[in-house]
Amino acid sequence: MPDPAAPTPTPTPTPLQALLAGAAAGTTVDTVLFPLDTVKTRLQSKAGFRASGGFRNIYAGLSSAVMGSAPSAAAFFLAYETLKATLSTRFREPSQQPLVHMASASAGEVAACVVRVPTEIVKQRMQTGIYASVPEAVSSILRSQGVRGFYKGYAMTIFREIPFACIQFPLYEGMKRRLAAYLQRPLWFTEAAFCGCIAGGIAAAATTPLDVVKTRIMLSLKAGKTASIVGTARGILAEEGALTFLSGIGPRVMWISIGGSIFLGMYEASKSVLVQYT
Repeated sequence: MPDPAAPTPTPTPTPLQALLAGAAAGTTVDTVLFPLDTVKTRLQSKAGFRASGGFRNIYAGLSSAVMGSAPSAAAFFLAYETLKATLSTRFREPSQQPLVHMASASAGEVAACVVRVPTEIVKQRMQTGIYASVPEAVSSILRSQGVRGFYKGYAMTIFREIPFACIQFPLYEGMKRRLAAYLQRPLWFTEAAFCGCIAGGIAAAATTPLDVVKTRIMLSLKAGKTASIVGTARGILAEEGALTFLSGIGPRVMWISIGGSIFLGMYEASKSVLVQYT
């Protein structure tokens, strides 16, 4: 019986290969699954699903998402693979691997959010009908709030993404390792995609309350001091009830489950091709 803790023989990408594979994966998943993201955002909007657009103009904000997809995903995987390679040489015990993946994924999210947050703000405000185009959104935010307006909700996004990554990536890497040990061969990218689907769905469900708070902060148009994480959460609880924190959980879990399979499967496929041919 193969040892389920045995390491999976996967190719180690160079920084450039990780960057290119991440860019391909990010652009693919955000484009394919954009309608589900729009539905999730509108369900979480304080104005309500119908008032935010319902099922109309379901691709509003796609251009902003596409502009941010490649650089944010590239930044994530560049930081993730670099730190994972460094930490794995120091912490080699199987019991230490989840901590390696948590730390690496957390660093990746911090790097990715520098790019992701500004495009997320523009995208979500277009999804809910606040702005009709990227130029209108950019000029309005700059005029009313300055550059800082593009980072409204940055702390909350990090606060959401790090727990998400700390759930998703240890699960993903652990499932890959065990499945490869069971099959006694390196995984095909479709098998890695399945692991990404399961890990992403679990992480998405667990972090939906944080995602609701993040969406509310980003959709706020008030200039000046950004609403606090705790204050926003208290306001939702007091005015709308605890169940509001689960708004959009269905589309979010579906989007990230399917997205996790496409994102991580595409990343593994791109990485393997780049490692083999470059």
